[in-house]
Amino acid sequence: MPAAKIYYDADANVSCIKGKKIVFLGFGNQGAAQAQNIRDSGIPNEDILIANREDAYAEDARQRGFTVTDDFESAAKVADVLFLLIPDQVQPRVFNERFVPTLKEGCTIVVASGYNVFYKLLNIHPTSNVVMVAPRMIGSSVRSLYEKGKGFPCFVSCEQDATGNALEIALAISYAIGATKAGAIESSVREETAMDLFAEQALWPNIIVLFQQAFSVLKDAGCSDEALCYEMWMSKEPAEIFERAAEEGFISQLKHHSTVSQYGQLSGSLRLDGSALRKHFEDILHNQVLNGKFCKEFSKIEEDLEKKGDENPLEQLYKKAEASELGQAEARVRSRLQSSS
Repeated sequence: MPAAKIYYDADANVSCIKGKKIVFLGFGNQGAAQAQNIRDSGIPNEDILIANREDAYAEDARQRGFTVTDDFESAAKVADVLFLLIPDQVQPRVFNERFVPTLKEGCTIVVASGYNVFYKLLNIHPTSNVVMVAPRMIGSSVRSLYEKGKGFPCFVSCEQDATGNALEIALAISYAIGATKAGAIESSVREETAMDLFAEQALWPNIIVLFQQAFSVLKDAGCSDEALCYEMWMSKEPAEIFERAAEEGFISQLKHHSTVSQYGQLSGSLRLDGSALRKHFEDILHNQVLNGKFCKEFSKIEEDLEKKGDENPLEQLYKKAEASELGQAEARVRSRLQSSS
């Protein structure tokens, strides 16, 4: 497979979005960061409109000097560029019901997650451009790194080119939010969705279970809750390891560990047979993520996620996880720390 193209500042022409009406649907972490970055990149404040229901986010937008409306239908009529930055699970309902009927022809729809485009949950008209500009960074860091004159990792793609210049617009947006300073990586909604959901449903669940089982084995061997919690994660050593891996490389960072640690990790990993885990991973990717099985499953509980207490399926999952041996031990340790402080 050929290497992905990486776009930098020199590849972008921000003038192609100047004089356009840019509408942000949502002023949460990403919306607030990207709207401010775009304004600071030379897009006049009067050309930016925040479409948000009346809540704390709307008030925050007003305090930062933006014009805010909860009239989504009118916002759709004027939008030349529309950022969809509300949660994935509510995007289809809000976009399809309140934006599509009046959406301006030739509008460029910008998503920061491939989910709804890949699974075809948005009723996108053939006259609209669809692009993805997806920072691989939380909103607060998108803002703080921009203010420091630094870039951040970002995926960019053109999914539907109705006007003939969709990619040019996507790169202009990437430039304006500060992504091309570090390099915006050419991607697609399929790739972004596959990697994102795979990490959430395969990689991190296995890491959680690894920690749970390791905790249980060491607990049975006589280690205390306090020692285990600090040794395994509360010391923040795993966070430091991942930070070093990001800066220097997954294997190279091992050189910062003791010789005993380096030998143990390298020899131990080479002895492990990952074939069963690979098969499990492939099953999740192809038979749960890419075929849409998870999307259908999640769609069935979307409305329940707005319920309170035990009727909320996410709250049910939290309760089960917190009832695990590891979860209960951590609660006991944190309670002791708080009571002694």
